Amino acid sequence: MGAQLRIVRRRIRTVQSTKKITRAMELIASSRIVKAQQRVEASRPYAIQLTKAMEDLARQTGAVQHPLLEDREEPTKAGVLVLTSDRGLAGAYNANVLKVAESVIREVRSRGLEPVLYTIGKKGIGYFRFRGIPMRERWQGISEVPPYEEAERIGRTLIKDFADEEIDELYAAYTDFRSAFTLRATAQRFLPIAPEEVTGKGLGVVHAEYLFEPEPDEILDHLLPQYVVTKVYAALLESAASENAARRRAMKAATDNAEDLIKILTRQANRARQDEITTEIMEIVGGAESMAAVSEG
Repeated sequence: MGAQLRIVRRRIRTVQSTKKITRAMELIASSRIVKAQQRVEASRPYAIQLTKAMEDLARQTGAVQHPLLEDREEPTKAGVLVLTSDRGLAGAYNANVLKVAESVIREVRSRGLEPVLYTIGKKGIGYFRFRGIPMRERWQGISEVPPYEEAERIGRTLIKDFADEEIDELYAAYTDFRSAFTLRATAQRFLPIAPEEVTGKGLGVVHAEYLFEPEPDEILDHLLPQYVVTKVYAALLESAASENAARRRAMKAATDNAEDLIKILTRQANRARQDEITTEIMEIVGGAESMAAVSEG
C-alpha cells in the first residue's frame, strides 16, 4: 500500500512540474500574440498604399501590362509555398497547413502540372523530407518573428524563378489570422498577380491627374515585385500570429488537463492514504486483541 502511495505522489509532482511549464509557455505565447498582431496591423497601411499607387497607375495609363500579371498559355510547373512553424506544441496548426498544401499539390497535379515546393519552417521541411518529396528552396528560423529582409529575400527568389520560367504559377499555403480565436489554413495564388488586385475601380471618387517620371513601365517594374514581396511578408506575419495563437490555445488545454489530472491523482492519493491508515488501525486493534487474549489465557 505504501509503495502505491509513493507512486501516486511521484506522478502528482511530475504533473505539477509539467503544468508549470505549459502555463509559462501559455503566458509567453499570449504576450507574443499581441506583438505579432501589432506587426500585422502595422504592415497593412504600406500594402494599401502600394496597391493604391498601382491602381492610380492603371487608371492613368488605361491598362496594366507586365510579365508578373500575365497568365502563360501552356504552364508546366506550379510553385507551392508552404508556411509552417519551426517549433511544435502548437496543436493542429502545422497539420492544418500541410493538409491545405497537400490539397493544392493534388489540384496542381490534376491539371497536369508539376508541383515545385518552397518550404518555410522546420516542421514543413521535416514533413516533406520524411516523405521523400524534393524541395527547391527551404527556409527556417524565421517563423515566430519574421524579419522583412528575409521576406524580401524569399520574395525575390520566387520572382526570379517565375521570370526564369522555373515555375509558371505560384500558390501559397499558410494560416490566415482572423483573431486570437479564429485561425484558418488557406491557399492563395501569388503569381501571376490577378489584374483585379491592382486595378481598383474607385467608383464615385475624384482622382488626381499624374505625370509619371520615369515611364509607367519602369514604375511597374519596381512596384509589382515589391507587391509580391509584401504579400509574402504579410503571409509570414499572419502565420506568426496564428502560430502563437495556436500555441497558446494548445498550452492552455494542456494546463487545464494537468489540473484535472492532479485532482484525480490527489483523490487517488487520499484514498490510498485512507486505506493505509485503516489497515494500520486494524493491525493495532488486532494486536491488542491478541495480547488481551494471551493475558486472559
